[in-house]
Amino acid sequence: MIVAGAGMAGLVAAVRARELGLAPVVYEKGTRPGGSMVLSSGVVWRHREWEVFRRECPAGDERLQRLVWERLDDALEWLRSQGADVSAEDTENPLTTGKRFDPRQLTDALVQRTTALRIGEAAPLDGRGPTVLATGGFGGSPALVARHIRPAAPLRLRANPWSTGDGLEHAVGRGAALSDAMDEFYGRNMPDTPWTEAAFVAAAQLYARHARIFDEDGVEFFRADDVSWSETNVAQATATRPGARAYYVLTADALAEPAVAQRAGPLIPPAALPFAPPLDAAAAVRVVASITHTIGGLRIDERARVIGVNGAAVDGLHAAGVDAGGVAAGGYASGLAQALVLGLAAAEALAA
Repeated sequence: MIVAGAGMAGLVAAVRARELGLAPVVYEKGTRPGGSMVLSSGVVWRHREWEVFRRECPAGDERLQRLVWERLDDALEWLRSQGADVSAEDTENPLTTGKRFDPRQLTDALVQRTTALRIGEAAPLDGRGPTVLATGGFGGSPALVARHIRPAAPLRLRANPWSTGDGLEHAVGRGAALSDAMDEFYGRNMPDTPWTEAAFVAAAQLYARHARIFDEDGVEFFRADDVSWSETNVAQATATRPGARAYYVLTADALAEPAVAQRAGPLIPPAALPFAPPLDAAAAVRVVASITHTIGGLRIDERARVIGVNGAAVDGLHAAGVDAGGVAAGGYASGLAQALVLGLAAAEALAA
């Protein structure tokens, strides 16, 4: 059994497969395990109410959404049983429920239970054995992002650099079908300045509801009333504007809001804006759209089997994490929850 990728989905699939008597070998072409999980906030969550999940992600694959929603609580307890330490028992969001983990400790706990892990080595995707694709989607491939997501300019990467569509391209070459939402992504608007992996979480500009949002040409293209709670829709909209950039224009009152005061990137005086600002503008922040992971990907069933364009399962091929597509179509849901549940499902299907 080959597992391609050592992020959350790949490590979970390998650990569960080993529990069930299989002998998985995990290949990670990057320089470390953990994928983008190790760069995340570590919160693994689901919507508290099923109806809210459907409302927030209305175009998503309902079968897969139900799988994640129903299995996540038990899956979190399974993670605990593997030595993962919970650092917070809830998400501090009334719409969601889940657990927070320290990403590095979680990665280490899973790695310790992975007996065959090959770092710096791409998986031998030759179709000659059962395979779980867990390569993290295609957000790290400018060419695939341009083809499927079609941003106005290249998106900054807010994730590991190794998720370049290896799983997608291998599966498509074997006749796999693509999911809906190939043009959607989960990302953040970030300061339009240099930033490193250490700032992926802290530097996210999560206060769009307190701002007026303009593009480089001075077009106010997004209303504060339309900002979703996750702000994913703002990042997606920014990606369509010139340069995939925007300005968050802030009043004095907005600058005093805790969310703004804690997160705002470098402030620009109104006179320095490339357009005439609103009369009450006190400052602005220039932001750039970034991609964390793709939402579209391979079509799978509830056993994480990759489905072909002919409607049948592709023999011996499973996908987990965001190599599987369409779960959060039309909105936003936890990528780590998707990785956890689908990783378990893939291993269990292969062991059945």
